[in-house]
Amino acid sequence: MIGRLVALALRFRLLVVGAVLALVALGLAAMLRIPFDAYPDLTGTRVEVITTAPGLAAEEVERLVTYPIESALMGIQGAEGVRSTSKGGLSLVTVGFADRVDVYFARTLVQQRLGDAAGNLPAGVEPSLGPVSTPMGELYQYTLRSDSLSLADLKTLHDYVVRPRLRTVPGVSEVNSWGGVVEQVQVEVDPVRLAARGLTLADVHDALARNNVSFGGGYVESAGERFTVRGVGRVERPAELARVVVAMRGEVPVLVGDVATVVSGALPRHGAVTQDGRGEVVGGMVLKLQGADSRRVIAAVKARLVEIRASLPPHVAITPFYDQTELVARTTGTIVRNLVEGGLLVVAVLFLFLRNWRASLIVASVIPLAMLATFVAMGAFGHSANLMSLGALDFGLIVDASVVMMENFVRRLEEHPERGGAGEARLALFRDAAAEVGRPILFGIAIIVAVYLPLFALDGMEGRMFRPMAFTVVCAVLASLLLALTYVPAVAGWVLTHAADRPAPWMARLSGAYERGLARVLARRAAVVATAAAGVLAAVLSLGWIGTEFMPKLDEGAILVNTRRLPSVSLAEATRLSLEAERVVRRFPEVVTVVTKQGRPDLATEAMGLFEGDMYVILREREAWTTARDRDGLVAAFDTALAHIPGLWVSFTQPLAMRLDEAESGIKTDLGVKVVGPDLERSRAVAERILRVVQGVRGSADAAVEVSEGTGEIRLTVDREALARHGLAVDDVRRGLALATGQQVATEWVDGFRRVGVAVRYPEALRGDPEALARLPLRAPGGAIVPLGSVAAPTVGTAPELIGHEDAQRRTLVLSNVRGRDLGSFVQEVRARVAREVTLPAGIFLEWGGQYENQQRAMRRLLYVVPAALVLIALLLVAAFRSVPQALLVLTNVPFALVGGIAVLWLRGLNLSLSASIGFIALFGIAVLNGVVLVTHLNALRDRTLGALALVRGSDAEHLPLAPGALPAVGERLVEAVRTGARDRLRPVLLTALVASLGFVPMALSTSAGAEVQRPLATVVIGGLVTSTLLTLFVLPVLYLTLAEWEVRRRARREPGAVERSAPLPVPTAGD
Repeated sequence: MIGRLVALALRFRLLVVGAVLALVALGLAAMLRIPFDAYPDLTGTRVEVITTAPGLAAEEVERLVTYPIESALMGIQGAEGVRSTSKGGLSLVTVGFADRVDVYFARTLVQQRLGDAAGNLPAGVEPSLGPVSTPMGELYQYTLRSDSLSLADLKTLHDYVVRPRLRTVPGVSEVNSWGGVVEQVQVEVDPVRLAARGLTLADVHDALARNNVSFGGGYVESAGERFTVRGVGRVERPAELARVVVAMRGEVPVLVGDVATVVSGALPRHGAVTQDGRGEVVGGMVLKLQGADSRRVIAAVKARLVEIRASLPPHVAITPFYDQTELVARTTGTIVRNLVEGGLLVVAVLFLFLRNWRASLIVASVIPLAMLATFVAMGAFGHSANLMSLGALDFGLIVDASVVMMENFVRRLEEHPERGGAGEARLALFRDAAAEVGRPILFGIAIIVAVYLPLFALDGMEGRMFRPMAFTVVCAVLASLLLALTYVPAVAGWVLTHAADRPAPWMARLSGAYERGLARVLARRAAVVATAAAGVLAAVLSLGWIGTEFMPKLDEGAILVNTRRLPSVSLAEATRLSLEAERVVRRFPEVVTVVTKQGRPDLATEAMGLFEGDMYVILREREAWTTARDRDGLVAAFDTALAHIPGLWVSFTQPLAMRLDEAESGIKTDLGVKVVGPDLERSRAVAERILRVVQGVRGSADAAVEVSEGTGEIRLTVDREALARHGLAVDDVRRGLALATGQQVATEWVDGFRRVGVAVRYPEALRGDPEALARLPLRAPGGAIVPLGSVAAPTVGTAPELIGHEDAQRRTLVLSNVRGRDLGSFVQEVRARVAREVTLPAGIFLEWGGQYENQQRAMRRLLYVVPAALVLIALLLVAAFRSVPQALLVLTNVPFALVGGIAVLWLRGLNLSLSASIGFIALFGIAVLNGVVLVTHLNALRDRTLGALALVRGSDAEHLPLAPGALPAVGERLVEAVRTGARDRLRPVLLTALVASLGFVPMALSTSAGAEVQRPLATVVIGGLVTSTLLTLFVLPVLYLTLAEWEVRRRARREPGAVERSAPLPVPTAGD
């Protein structure tokens, strides 16, 4: 079949070229359409349920809101887990689904279940779904600043001008607003004047609700005309609210203005944004629609911002501080630079070995053609171009099939120059040469594909990370196979007209030296095999001491500092600490700008409290750094400087990394120990003991227990007997307290397109005073005024800040980052010490999460993926050679590839990460290729050499008796066949190994953005190819010769007519 395909390509060369030109057009169109990102979206299908419950404490939110929602969502079709956070006034539930579940289908399922839970929720509490985006979709953030506008004016400008126009940009899911002040008209009641008139807050609230409405009376007809009846009862200005009648005392009306003051105020604030230590600003965050192209979305957002800026007052500045396309541009630049440099190295090696510029250019042209075919496939299957999907492409691997094909063409031209002219003889030479290597090329590419096929079985984050890589590599090598069997012979039939090519002198000298070295190796077979086996054993044993981690950390060009304060901190104090921390960090010359987002945004997509903040530190290019040479050094400098701010705790990560970790596990650090148990106090006590253990382990950084306790609370304990005496209900107390603190909106002031809430409340000075709250008037059914303190006792204390759940079970977190040490050994030591030093009470158990959880899950899955890849390779080798011993012989390349891969990890100080592990899987396939090429050629020489002696299994003369004295001659011929075959295949073996390894050299040596992820994979492949190539050239011939001799002896013993069965096979000596 391969021969016919090559013959057709040579016959219809114009058709082949036309098809290639069509491929070029399709590939260029696909390349311009496919999305480009820094990373594939590593967050799985997830649906967030956001529920606000104003006035409810964290424990009440947990019991009344979170539990009913969790119960309804548990067991939902396709769901893999439910995680929740309950805070004062907020419930945030996240449902994770399998990757195969469509996000819109998942949202439909969740919405249906929420309908079932609605009846179990408190009145007025309605859950809603979060935006159709992912944490990695937070791709553009900006601030609004003005020297003359207040925070309320800036917030209004953002929410009513900037945000609506950005939300209409194609690909934008939501624009979240952060910080600032949301305007509210507040009716601040004077309790003395209220009591003097025998009124309550509820009276004022109800009066405002009844007296600010517009109404209609349908229409009337008069004198042949129709008139619409419209009642205008809404206030036009907030000041008019003071003239609303609350009650009548005799014939005198009591107005709102008699008992209260109407002022312009703000809703209770849940967050703030500060920048560069200069004060508060208003922040905005653009969320990308899941699956949209980041580059196109941000380009459209930037274009829209240009239009918006033109309509804003000149003193208002919109300043972007986080732009994900900057990271995309840096990582894309790294990918392109590495691929181009690798391609140039490959072309140089091709010319060096082939010494034929036409042949080199034909092979090199396969690279862009295969890439264009890959772009077409990526566009068809919805894959984006990013660091993972393109980061493992090796141009050497892409041209491997074409290299073998072209090398055989050149070798045939060198051996038969008389057939290199024009005409049928020349095409027949190409046809025969292609048929000779077609089968090993086909099986070699099949082996590469087989190596990557098990990666498609990976699930979770590992699957989302490496399935795109496997897809692009498989598409690229399959395209290269098709090109090698069609395009390369077709073009070579035209271009390779030089018939006098001869091997390079240096290649001839190298071949001679290699043949002499191989002769010496064949003379010392036992020592060579023993040395090789010892190397494999040492490499495998050393794995027990090599460091492990999930994935190398991508340098995003920004540092995110998670800041924490006391849980009971006020907004003003939290803002002061943020500004002080920004001023400290801003003094570093490496810093461009610093923005801190504390608390939560308007759309509560996350549950940070006022005591928590995310400080975005945007950095200059690495060349401008003076404080430190790398990110870890700069983080250490920041940590030292921030340690001098009392009341501030910090931990360090990066924006994308933090969002990804939080989305996947709810943990923002490298290690998160989950203490799971129903009793929060007991769980926290266990967590504190574990924290002391973690802090005592070398490498621990930013260790802390997740803040779950300590928020300030004024607790009102109801006296039911007192309520009964006055005829009051608990709901009366609840409503009075909600009104005093401004939790209920009485009505709205409609100002054009703006709707501003109107709330009744106590003045600021009285709302936080327990004694003032105790004097809050409540109206009994008989009309008597009862102070709140007579039916409920206020006390000051602390309460849970948040309550976290994992699959409906309470959990407390111990968090820690790791610096100066690998994650695997750190956690191993922590687990051992915790097992010895911490006794767990009944009902409490531990789970180990964070990056460590990802690493362990990935390694467990690799235990299935690696053997599956090896089994597929073995099956293909058996099919290729029709011999189990020869398949096992070629498979010996795998352990020898391990030697180099492990050794180079040690030499470069790299950890065994998931990236390195995938590198080993890729290495197995590449390493086997040269063995296939060499053994196939050795088999051909063996068949020609021994066929006449009827010693080749499967020969027509199999049943002929062995001639007397044939056995020693067979041994001599086998040695000669092995030496000749190895010498013949020296150039293709070296050529394929060099192009494969040199294609990865730029990745291994690069220090630019994204190189951290590619470096372990490329390093492993290069190191492994060095040792596997040595095996192919020296150890594999030894093993092949030993196997061939064993087959000869076995055949001789089974041959009845054979003589001299005990004659020893000659052992070659050095210099043979």
